[in-house]
Amino acid sequence: MTTKRLRAIIIDDEMTSLQNLKQKLVQFCKPVDVIAAIQNPEEAIVLIKELRPDLLFLDIEMPKMNGFRMLEELGTYDAEIIFTTAYNNFAIDAMRISAFDYLVKPVSIEELENAVNRLIEKKSMQTRDRLSVLKQSLHENKSQENKIAVPLTDGLQFIVIKDIARIESSSSYSRIFLTNGQTILVTKLLKEFEELLIPYRFFRVHHSHLINLNYIKKYLRGIGGQVLMENGDLIDVARRKKEEFISLISM
Repeated sequence: MTTKRLRAIIIDDEMTSLQNLKQKLVQFCKPVDVIAAIQNPEEAIVLIKELRPDLLFLDIEMPKMNGFRMLEELGTYDAEIIFTTAYNNFAIDAMRISAFDYLVKPVSIEELENAVNRLIEKKSMQTRDRLSVLKQSLHENKSQENKIAVPLTDGLQFIVIKDIARIESSSSYSRIFLTNGQTILVTKLLKEFEELLIPYRFFRVHHSHLINLNYIKKYLRGIGGQVLMENGDLIDVARRKKEEFISLISM
C-alpha cells in the first residue's frame, strides 16, 4: 500500500515564515502536498471550504483575525491542525481545541518531520480500523433490515437502513436519499451518520457523500473516479479516498 499523502494549506501572515515552512515541507516531508500558502485568514477560510485539505499549518498570532478566531469562523471542517507560533504560551489553548500538534517557530526540521510522520501513522491506523470494521460486518452479516432514528423538527423518524441509498452533507445538515426517491433533511452531521452506518456497508467516498455499498451499480475510473448508483445518481470519489474505496469493493 502506498504512503498516505496529505494535502496541506499553510496560513501565516508573515511571508518569510510562510515561505520557510513551505520550503521545509517540500524538501523534507515528501508525503505532504502543499496546495496553498496564504497570508490572509479570510481568504484561507474560503479556500479551505473549497479545497478541503487534510492538514492545516496555522499561525496563531495574526493581525485582525488570529488562528483561534479563524477556526471559529471556519466552522465545521475535516482537516487536522498543526499550529505554528513564535510563542509557546498558546499550547494549552491549542490542545483544548484538539489540535494535532503545536510547533514553535522557527520550526525545526526534526520536529516538523516527526509531526508529519505521526499524522501519517494516525491516518493509516484510522484506515485500517475502518476496513477492519467493514470486514467484520461482512462476516457477521449485520442486517440492513435494522432501523435508525433520525431527528426531525417535530420528533423522530425511523428509517430501515436498507432503504437509504446515500446521504449528502448540506452545511450543518444532512440530506438522506431513500431508494424510493424520497429525500429527508435532518439536523445531524454527515460524520455522525458515518460512524453509525459503517458496520452496515456504508462508506464515505467524499467529504460530502456517504453511500450504501449495496446500492452501487458501477464504478467509473478517473483521478478519484465516480460511483454510479442504482437510481442513476453519479457521485464523485475523492482522490484521497480512492485507494481505500477500491480496496473495500474488491474484497
